[in-house]
Amino acid sequence: MSELRKDPILGRWVIIATERAKRPDDFKGKPAESKFKPGQCPFCEGNEKVTPPEIMAVRSADSRPNEKGWKIRVVPNKFPAVSIEGNLDKRGYGVYDRMAGIGAHEVIIESPDHHASMVGLSEEQIRNVLWVYRQRMLDLKKDARLVFALIFKNVGDPAGASLEHTHSQLVATPIVPIRIKQEMTGSKTFYDYRGRCLFCDIIDQEKEVKQRLVIDDEHFIAFCPFASRFPFETWILPKQHLTHFENTPQGDLPALARILKQVSVKIESVLSNAAYNLLIHTTPFNMDETEYYHWHIEIIPRITHVAGYEWGTGFYINPVPPEDAAKYLREVSDNK
Repeated sequence: MSELRKDPILGRWVIIATERAKRPDDFKGKPAESKFKPGQCPFCEGNEKVTPPEIMAVRSADSRPNEKGWKIRVVPNKFPAVSIEGNLDKRGYGVYDRMAGIGAHEVIIESPDHHASMVGLSEEQIRNVLWVYRQRMLDLKKDARLVFALIFKNVGDPAGASLEHTHSQLVATPIVPIRIKQEMTGSKTFYDYRGRCLFCDIIDQEKEVKQRLVIDDEHFIAFCPFASRFPFETWILPKQHLTHFENTPQGDLPALARILKQVSVKIESVLSNAAYNLLIHTTPFNMDETEYYHWHIEIIPRITHVAGYEWGTGFYINPVPPEDAAKYLREVSDNK
């Protein structure tokens, strides 16, 4: 029989459709079609002049900005959703509020290799990417106009990737997204009632139950959430109570790189060619450390479609119980 499960953070209900249960082979994706011939991709080494001038880069000491010799580049998005220049210009219009589209929209090009993927990158390269994420957030945090930044990675056409060359994006805004507000409200309600961090309690329970556990190492944990919205949805959390991603100790980045690569290997092995989104949810810039919120990474494979029922109700229908998904992922070797 199918089961209704409640997300303890958001209070959102999910239908785990066990009678429609599917196996990984039911979600075969198609290989991404290259949009560029070799050497024509704007993110490839040698095409630095095609992108806007770089904001920062990890490059060899003898190389110059906006030329060859880089390992990671950060550039402004050529078609930004928001613009860094200008004033907020907040104003009302009857019952409506509006302001100028101020913010930062950056692209993190994770490798000069056009055919690299998260799985193909070394742990050192992934650590450097995480370090760049951290540094960009610390820098943008200095801008008093900006209060939140989302780092996200789209892999594959169904996930919204416009270029197949491995990259991430960062969008910083003067407002806190409603999803983050909902997470913080839900976790604060739990803290006010129980006196404990809900995310820390979830970590302890997943470690004890082990049914939805994917990886449990010294510093981080990866698991399929109890009320997973999507098949093989996987979260990564630091075991230490950390509220701001940008405040993660630099010494923890190698461990984070390792578990991120391991989870990526597992997902790409179980779900061949599947598209997915990777998101980092963190505390807003303008908030101090809290005892009730916990930064985390959400990885969402895009192998089912959100349709009328989901849009009409806010419920999600997941045909793969997270216990089954975690079992499939655990059985995959995390070395590649």
